[in-house]
Amino acid sequence: MIKTVEWTKEGVRMLDQRLLPNEEKYLMLRSYEEVADAIRKMVVRGAPAIGVSAAMGLALGASQSVGTSVADLEFDFNFMCKVMAATRPTAVNLFWAIERMRGVITKAKAENIRDEEEIKKRLTEEALLIYNEDIEANRAIGLFGGELIADNSTVLTHCNAGALATAGDYGTALGVIRGAIHAGKRVAVIADETRPFLQGARLTAWELAKDNIPVTVITDNMAGHVMKQGKVDCVVVGADRIAANGDTANKIGTYMVAVLAKQHNIPFYVAAPLSTVDLATATGDGIPIEERDAKEVTHVQDYQMTPDGVGVHNFAFDVTPNEFIAAIITDRGVARPPYTESLRTLAAVRLARAR
Repeated sequence: MIKTVEWTKEGVRMLDQRLLPNEEKYLMLRSYEEVADAIRKMVVRGAPAIGVSAAMGLALGASQSVGTSVADLEFDFNFMCKVMAATRPTAVNLFWAIERMRGVITKAKAENIRDEEEIKKRLTEEALLIYNEDIEANRAIGLFGGELIADNSTVLTHCNAGALATAGDYGTALGVIRGAIHAGKRVAVIADETRPFLQGARLTAWELAKDNIPVTVITDNMAGHVMKQGKVDCVVVGADRIAANGDTANKIGTYMVAVLAKQHNIPFYVAAPLSTVDLATATGDGIPIEERDAKEVTHVQDYQMTPDGVGVHNFAFDVTPNEFIAAIITDRGVARPPYTESLRTLAAVRLARAR
């Protein structure tokens, strides 16, 4: 099992994904500021993994609060939440996890708990619950999604939505592939390199190779060609935020892949836990799109590829309209159009079980 992020007595242990595939190095983060910085700098990435990391970072920060009352702890915690929320704007799991952690303090106040150490303990328990729920959710996604993959298929994926993008183990999009393989099906993968951060070439290929799953890496601009050649049976991608109508934000370049898949009559699937569904955002137009440092485009590691002084856009995500998506695979089942109905139905199932 790939352990992307892990709670320990010393702090939050995190695999530094910036160094893969050449070096497998784990960092020990000993403060909430270090966890927030790791999220910001993409030591950890992928919406579910960001959510889990944020929850652990907040629990770690709360455990180190030196206040002498519940009010002191709440003041410190609210400041930590603001710092954490400012790290990555697009991945809704970040904000979902922050609200889950806020709920612990809200509930404790409602119960009139005045022991700040008890609240700190509950915050740690909630972070670990979020971690375990993510692993369970990804296995469920694999179970539901694996049924959609035919035997002897080749699946194209964009970016990395595997164990590295989650708490570990299965992943979302790659969880679908793993689920199909565990069901006895033969599946191969084509991985887009995913410029500019190369998550497909570096990360997807790395973890599939570790699992002995056949994988072929292509440059992003080859996707249409391999589809036209009949080399792709379906596309499965992850998501950083899914609007109420099914519009989906994912790594930049996903929209192009979806358009190409539609042109070639290839089913395009999105795989994500329900925590990635943002019912409060009506359409993809309301999803904030992060723009990152231009150096990620102009350089490959420390080697400069682009002339000085030229303009650069580095949008980290794009939005795929719902009409290009054949199904959204969640941990509560498979949603199909119209998504405004099916996603709300699945969310209601989750709420009913939580109660």
